[in-house]
Amino acid sequence: MDAAAKEAAVARFVREYPQVGQADRDHPALVGSAEAAWSQVPGCPAGVPVLLHGLLDQAAGPEALRVLGNVLMDSVFHASAAMSTALPFLIRLAADPDIAVRSGLVDLLVVAAELSQPVDADNERQVLLLGNDCDHPEREWCRSAFAAHASALRALLEDETLPEVLISEDDRECLLAAVEPQRGSS
Repeated sequence: MDAAAKEAAVARFVREYPQVGQADRDHPALVGSAEAAWSQVPGCPAGVPVLLHGLLDQAAGPEALRVLGNVLMDSVFHASAAMSTALPFLIRLAADPDIAVRSGLVDLLVVAAELSQPVDADNERQVLLLGNDCDHPEREWCRSAFAAHASALRALLEDETLPEVLISEDDRECLLAAVEPQRGSS
């Protein structure tokens, strides 16, 4: 999805769910989302905060999650440059048991954690599929974002309201590896 398509998808979401634009902007998980420099991130629509707030809306949540997932991914194998900026908000939202799309948020976090892992330059298949790390700085940015919010992510994983049906043991390990890199290299 190119930048114009991402912008169009956000605009379509705003037209279809106008109530999200007037929604309460005080959810603690989204503090600072409106002030983030989304439009300064290459290929990122400025309307990402509307999508983040759409995740709070029972009716709009599933579509907000779908559009946000497309905005935060450049392809099946590559997170967009905006993923690292979105991660703190996604982690905090996923920690809220009242978010209807919580399982989808956890899935998106797992994808981000998987895609942020360093690529072994000696593994030709990995390089072919994922590219070299030097060509994908978003991986390091995401690793930094996970590290900066490690305590919130650990708290999410220790939350007893996050049942096994929402996150498998493998997914837990993947998220833990994102905040404890030595864990992922063993």
